[in-house]
Amino acid sequence: MRCEVVAIGTELLLGQIVDTNSSWIGEQLALAGIDSHFQVKVGDNFKRIEFCIRQALERSDAVICCGGLGPTQDDITREVIAHVMGAGMRRDEAIVDKIRHMFESRGRTMSDNNRRQADIPVGASPIPQMPGTAPGLICPVGGKVIYAVPGVPHEMREMMLGTILPDLRRRSGQTTVIRSRVLRTWGHSESGLAEVLAKRIEELDTLGTATLAFLASGIEGIKVRITVKADDEATALRVLAAEEALVRGLLGDVIFGIDEQSMETVVIEQLRREGRTLAVAELLTGGIMASRLTAIEGADAVLRGVRVLNGHAERGTGAERAAAAAARVREELGADIGIAAVAPDEAEGHPRGTVFLDVATADAHYAVSVAVPGDRNRYRNYAVISLLNFLRKTALGAREGRAA
Repeated sequence: MRCEVVAIGTELLLGQIVDTNSSWIGEQLALAGIDSHFQVKVGDNFKRIEFCIRQALERSDAVICCGGLGPTQDDITREVIAHVMGAGMRRDEAIVDKIRHMFESRGRTMSDNNRRQADIPVGASPIPQMPGTAPGLICPVGGKVIYAVPGVPHEMREMMLGTILPDLRRRSGQTTVIRSRVLRTWGHSESGLAEVLAKRIEELDTLGTATLAFLASGIEGIKVRITVKADDEATALRVLAAEEALVRGLLGDVIFGIDEQSMETVVIEQLRREGRTLAVAELLTGGIMASRLTAIEGADAVLRGVRVLNGHAERGTGAERAAAAAARVREELGADIGIAAVAPDEAEGHPRGTVFLDVATADAHYAVSVAVPGDRNRYRNYAVISLLNFLRKTALGAREGRAA
């Protein structure tokens, strides 16, 4: 079973919107065992969209068209698909009523042009999931199929998970179960992880029980994805658990979480589990730490507060200022732990990108210096994640760094 993705929208070609939808869809197709050899982006032009869809149908069994289902004149995906099907259009009044109800529930009046979103090619059927005003479509073309989904990511994802992926599996006749787990890591490069896991990857090539893949995610670290294909759910989960345990044994505490966990969700959960509280001194991080932590549900139970401080509010070297800031914010806010990240003065002669991290508890300081890359924005974001990771591995976990 082969499936292509056609991302529709001139804004994608102009770089005004980054096409994260296609990459997500491609990942989901791979996890579902559906081959996807091509992904195409095309602007809002009837003839060019038609060409891309027809070309995709020649090469593949299924096509997912993403975008162009809105109410405006340049949203022409429905009309192009109808033309490819050789079909007319019909207006589904039940969908019109559903769209009208969405507007009225928000205290708004539906515009007449929203009625266009209820136009469906004859022979097509709407996707049951409809979280927004744009219905998705299942459009048969001979023995093949075109799916149309909106470009709004959360709407597209709900339709993919709820209808399209199960339908593709059914059409493919696939009976095996594919399950995956993503291990989130921080502190190793992709090449470093690959070197540690090289022997296991070679063994898996022979065994065929699972696969390991690396996904670089910038300031969110490197992801190690374990994928298992088995005859049934119980077997897949058993093999997945065994492989995860083996990989954790090889990588150790560079693994900080799984799947959608972020560094801050893991830290907040550790604090809650241990019944401890946190205070943050924002110096070079300039509010980024507060933004990431307070976005986590339940953070208010453990976060005593954040103080935005001048980087030179404390005296001394970078390391000394980090220690003083972490201790001061812990005491002033009455928290169990205080943390701070400080950039050294140029006169100290440290390499560019150096950051001093400090974690202060009632009876110890954990201190370390790290080198982080990038421009000012990346530098500050990397400092935030590095500091949270240092907290996770010291006061909240395996003792690392220098305790004073």
